[in-house]
Amino acid sequence: MRTVLQRVKSASVTVDGQLISSIGKGLLVLAAISKDDTEKDVTSMASKILKAKLWDDDTKEPPGRWKCGVQDVEGEILCVSQFTLLASMKKGNRPDFHLSASGVKAKTLYQAFFKEVGELYETDKVKDGLFAANMDVALINDGPVTIQLDTNPPKMEDPTSLGPGFTSPNGSSSQTIDVNDLVNNMTRITKEFQIPAELLE
Repeated sequence: MRTVLQRVKSASVTVDGQLISSIGKGLLVLAAISKDDTEKDVTSMASKILKAKLWDDDTKEPPGRWKCGVQDVEGEILCVSQFTLLASMKKGNRPDFHLSASGVKAKTLYQAFFKEVGELYETDKVKDGLFAANMDVALINDGPVTIQLDTNPPKMEDPTSLGPGFTSPNGSSSQTIDVNDLVNNMTRITKEFQIPAELLE
């Protein structure tokens, strides 16, 4: 799951000229459900949002930077479903949405996410847009401060790799290296570079 948090002074959602929801000071949360997401992902994301420290603590002198969450400042939250956050443009000039969940799964998990945010905070301070509608979102940025959160951030490619030129002691050229092979190889290298005794005199 991916969200974009925008710290706002106010925000609102309008559909066909009709006001759906509005908030004052708080967070505008654009939320996208991916095809691989589960209820665990939406629960984790809801918790991350409530814990995010995006305001300064003005009660201290000098003010403490990035010390307060939305609950600390008694702000509101406006959630808006936004599947385009997961768009890919690696090929061509048109966005590809193959990573986004669709249909019933997207709606079910988004609604579960919205409900979880309300339960973790205060339901009357958490507002919603209109799922799958053509929404007009208006906001007044505070800062601006815009943060992207992912429940499954990109992982390093081949974190065990020592580069294409490395060959393990067993002769394997694979970049996925057995830990024992790595330790044994490091031991062998250490022995080969012992300092001659005459240099220590």
